[in-house]
Amino acid sequence: MKFIVSSSALLKHLQSIAGVLNSSNTLPILDNFLFTIKKKNLNISASDLETTITTLVELDKVDKDGTIAIPAKLLLDTLKTFAEQPLHFTVDDKTFGIEIASDNGKYKLSGQNGDEFPKIPTVDSAASLDINSSIIFNAIDKTLFAAGNDELRPVMSGVLFQLTSSGLTFVATDAHKLVRYTRKDAKTKKSADLILPKKPLNLLKSLLTNSDEKIKFEYNDANAFFKFANIELVCRLIDGKYPNYDAVIPKENPNQLSIDRVAFLNSIKRISIFSNKTTHQVRLKIAGSELNLSAEDLDFANEATERLTCSYTGDDIEIGFNSRFLVEMLNNLQTDNVILEMSAPNRAGILLPGESDNKDEDLLMLVMPVMLNS
Repeated sequence: MKFIVSSSALLKHLQSIAGVLNSSNTLPILDNFLFTIKKKNLNISASDLETTITTLVELDKVDKDGTIAIPAKLLLDTLKTFAEQPLHFTVDDKTFGIEIASDNGKYKLSGQNGDEFPKIPTVDSAASLDINSSIIFNAIDKTLFAAGNDELRPVMSGVLFQLTSSGLTFVATDAHKLVRYTRKDAKTKKSADLILPKKPLNLLKSLLTNSDEKIKFEYNDANAFFKFANIELVCRLIDGKYPNYDAVIPKENPNQLSIDRVAFLNSIKRISIFSNKTTHQVRLKIAGSELNLSAEDLDFANEATERLTCSYTGDDIEIGFNSRFLVEMLNNLQTDNVILEMSAPNRAGILLPGESDNKDEDLLMLVMPVMLNS
């Protein structure tokens, strides 16, 4: 099997899918890219068994169809050193030896039988939905940071995709913080709840950066499939039932604080330097139009206080939060102002964007309080 491909085009395609590769694999074949040639098209796949990404490269010249597994790291390291030029690949169908000829010389490496590569899941009895890439990108961008890392609760280590006829809802939580992102401008006839793992969502987010494609999103009981441009990503769903997140969102929050997001964020960052290194606790004391922030670390006699002006309606309140969670959330809100809704010092606080450019978009962030030392 022989084919000619542009060095820079090949490198770009390989780098776009290389993120799925693991540094240590149980199956040695997964240390390879799978090259499959069909009708002048080169399909390149990378997999970790849970997630597989395939990209398509159009070839100028090819003599016949075929398949070969090529060592991923060796190929990537070699391609990074080339200036743009055509590369001539020659594959021995019997020994799986590969020869690459460039303008400067020849390079030989050992491949493996492509038939040994794990079979990529197919779209059987799948429901489908065409969706704009910006919706998926924003959903991942806004929610993924809140997903958990607890291996004992795998359902909470992913993001819930709730598909209904009235809109799409994306939820992530680790039991300390929760994010719910809703879009009314994307709907599906067939309702479904899917839990997608972090790794493929991170890969998808990087592939969709600065993209304005239509994505064909398909799903069945076992897998989710994303198809756009020359990319196909398939990932295994997390099996299990997502916790009833709606039950933990307090509905009555009479105490409402509106404040400049950047000023609030910077103040928390400064104050938290002086907080206890275990709890990261910051204290918010709100009275009238004044917000007092404070933190202390009794072990080292460190403490800090700051005062900010704000707009506030409700009873005077004193409440504690983990500063790291507040910083993460405020970093993931892009608006000038934010609203913090509270009901009581022992109930969750709700963070909302102060204003919204998109009437079809709804974002809610929840953070659990920490017990204040009196």
